[in-house]
Amino acid sequence: MRCASDSMICLRGITKTYEIGRYQPVEALRAIDLDVGQGEFGVITGRSGAGKTTLLNVIAGLARPTGGSVTLDGVDLWRLSDRRLSLLRNRTMGFVFQFPSLLASLSVLQNVMLPVSLTNGSDDDDRERACELLATVGLGDRLRSHPRQLSAGQQQRVVIARALINRPKVLLADEPSSDLDEETEAEMMTLFRRIHAETGVTIALVTHTKELVSYGTRHIAMASGELVV
Repeated sequence: MRCASDSMICLRGITKTYEIGRYQPVEALRAIDLDVGQGEFGVITGRSGAGKTTLLNVIAGLARPTGGSVTLDGVDLWRLSDRRLSLLRNRTMGFVFQFPSLLASLSVLQNVMLPVSLTNGSDDDDRERACELLATVGLGDRLRSHPRQLSAGQQQRVVIARALINRPKVLLADEPSSDLDEETEAEMMTLFRRIHAETGVTIALVTHTKELVSYGTRHIAMASGELVV
C-alpha cells in the first residue's frame, strides 16, 4: 500500500517486538498502517501499555521497528545513515516529552536556542526568533530565568518554544500534560491548538486522557499494540 499523497507521516506494516531476556517476546506494535496528513493534529490515546509511546518513538526514528517502513515527508527514515537521521530529527521534528528535560545551568532563552546552537551556531536572528517564541508561549518576561525558578507548566512552555525553534514540519509530544493539574493542562492544550492553527505544523500528541481528544483534528486510538478502528 502506497503512502497517501498528502501524508507527512506514513507507516506501513510496522511491528515492534522486544526481546526481554528469557521471557516471551513482547509485541509492542502489530502491523500498523497509518497516514497522518500534512497539517493534521492527531491525538493518540490508549491505556498504559497500548503502544502509544513506542509508536511515537518509531515515528521519530528513535526506535527501529522490527518490520515495516517509516516515511516522514517523503523520506524513508531507516534508509538514512545515523548522522543524516540525526540531522533530519533536528531540522524537521520538534519534541515535547512528559518531563521537561531542560538544562538547569542554562537560562530559559539559552535552553530554547540550544537546538540551533548545537548545529550551525546561533545568531541574532535565532535569538530574535527564540524571544518571539517565548512571548508566544507567555514567557517573554522570563528570558533570563532558570528552570528551577519556573513552575512545571512554565517549564513545559519553554520546551514547546524549544521544539519550535527550527521551524519543524512535525511536532511530536508524549504525555506533555500528564504532570500538570487540570487547569494548567487545559492551558497547555489550548497552546498546542493555537500553535497548530497559526503555523500549520503537523502534530502527533500521545495522551491517556480521552478528554483531550477534542483539542486535535483527529483521534487515533490504540489498544494492545494495534490501531482501533
